[in-house]
Amino acid sequence: MTVQKTPVLALDCAEPEGLARFYAALLGGEVRPGPGPDEVEVAGPDGVTVACRRDLGFAPPSWPRPEGSLQAHLRIRVAAADLDEAEREAVSLGARPVATGTEDGFRPVRLLSDPAGHSFALMAADPPAEDR
Repeated sequence: MTVQKTPVLALDCAEPEGLARFYAALLGGEVRPGPGPDEVEVAGPDGVTVACRRDLGFAPPSWPRPEGSLQAHLRIRVAAADLDEAEREAVSLGARPVATGTEDGFRPVRLLSDPAGHSFALMAADPPAEDR
């Protein structure tokens, strides 16, 4: 028998409360206390949980610079027709676009960083209508 498990994406940061509010607004989730005093969780739709953990020595990842390491990032699937709106919403909440040098035409992946500097991607969950 397999033991039931609950996956949690944990992000280190300097200000867990603010980062949790960002992800709750972005994902349509709810902020709740974490298991300890330095952790706040976001209960997202479909059972997704993002934990924001205080790290007083936190330094954001430097990806996509060559000397940096991506290590991990969050992928958020969005209908292709909604990518532009999802990107505007993320930026209005405090995300910062990551320049990729491929800004012309339809982009099925939008790279951004959250307010603490973690990378995440808004990705087309389906091809654009003109490509079907």
